[in-house]
Order: sequence, then structure tokens, then C-alpha cells
Amino acid sequence: MLKAAGLILNSQNEKAVRCAEKAAEIFRQYGVRTFNPQVEEPELKPDLILTFGGDGTLLIGARYALKYDIPLMGVNLGTVGFLTEEDPSHLEEAVRLITDGKYLIEGRSLLTVKNNGTGDQYYALNDAVITRGGYARLIRVDAAVNSKAYATFTADGIIAATPTGSTGYSLSAGGPIVEPGMNCIVITPVCAHSMQHCPCIVPESADIRFRLCPDREQTAVLQIDGQNMGSLKAGDVIHVTGTEKKIRLIRLHPYDFFGLVRMKLSEWGS
Repeated sequence: MLKAAGLILNSQNEKAVRCAEKAAEIFRQYGVRTFNPQVEEPELKPDLILTFGGDGTLLIGARYALKYDIPLMGVNLGTVGFLTEEDPSHLEEAVRLITDGKYLIEGRSLLTVKNNGTGDQYYALNDAVITRGGYARLIRVDAAVNSKAYATFTADGIIAATPTGSTGYSLSAGGPIVEPGMNCIVITPVCAHSMQHCPCIVPESADIRFRLCPDREQTAVLQIDGQNMGSLKAGDVIHVTGTEKKIRLIRLHPYDFFGLVRMKLSEWGS
């Protein structure tokens, strides 16, 4: 039985604020307590997370879903909406279906990302990115897969993306679109200083090593799902691989990935 729900929203979006308030009111009618885990410590562990915004807001919600080991769903108030599930006009019906347990769960792959210098470890639903950030020069990054040298990239950055993340930053950088059910990782350079540096797809089990080349003075930034996780210096190493852990997305309707891609690409083209 559903007892508590975490509501995460883009507080700068007035529509998101109104939708979250409306969802909280509907949940209360069903005897479900709500709170915002970004600003409140729950008295009860939430049973699920709802996000109100775009895919970026859902990525924030994913961190809390992992923390509490619960599923999440996004109400789409953004512009892209590859991950978000429901339209705000159907909010009342969505809450009713959720409280009645009438939904399916879709598992999405994650990346495990480890900073060898600090020992910090992260999970990524979309991607791990090494970027030059505000650094004026291109960065040089050695990439290896399963201890075998792959390439040295001179670029604005390099991305390791899940299939879920293949429609995000990786796609903008020229990477392929990958169906979410695939078990793989996409390596995509960002504005590489060579026509030979094409994206590469490796198995989810692959051990990817990115090393900021030590033969020059340089700095970079590690980003996980769009969030800065600290600076890197020459010689620092980032390891990326898959994990058995999954993000669980709530689905109220059949998920038509290719229909969604077709619609979004048409929107972008116009």
C-alpha cells in the first residue's frame, strides 16, 4: 500500500510548482503523505518519486530513487521528454493509477563511475562526461577499453553514455541513438580535433578508462548526469563500467521508443 511519495520539481518553473501542489492535494485525498526530499527529511521512507519538469529534473529525482531504492516517474513540463512519462493534463488520472498500483516497471541501465584520485564513486543514468568546462584549451584524454588502448582524444570533452543517455548530450555530439533495452555503453568525443575520432559502442561489462593525459598542463571537470562532481588535473583517471543496479521507471502506458524518437526529431527539425 502506498504511504508516502517524494515530489521533486523545478522550482523556477511556475507550472511545475502548480502541478506539484495539485499532485500533493490529490495524494492527500488517497491518504498518501508527500514531501520534497530536496528540502525535507522524510518521517516515512517514500514508496516512489514523482518529478515535475523535464528530463533534467527526472535525472535529479533518479538520485533520490537510487538513495531510497524506489521507482520514479516524471510529469513532463520540459521541452524534450524522452524519460518523463505523463502529460500534466492527465495528472489526476496518473495519481489514481499509481495509488491503485496499476502501473508497470521498466528497468534502465546505469553506469558506475569511479574517480581513482579521490576514490569517489557515482551512478549515472544518462552519462559521465569529462569536459574542459571553462578551460580555454582543448583537453587531451587517453581512452582504453578492457586495458587495451583505444585512442587519445584532443577535444572539448568525452562522453560515456548509457542507452538512455544516447538521446542526450551524446546525440548532440554526434553519437548514435541506442534502443534503451541494449546492454552497452556509447563512447562519444565532443568536438574532437580529428575526423577519425568517431563514436564507439562497447559492451555494458567493458571497463573503460579515461586518463587526462599527464604530458601537458591541463584541467577538466567531471560531470555525472549534468551535475559537476569536481575538477580533474593532468594524470587523473576515471573508470566507467556497467552495473547490475537499475533505475526503475514507472510506466502507465506502453512505451513507444521509436515513435517518441520520430516525434522528437521532427520537432527539432522544424
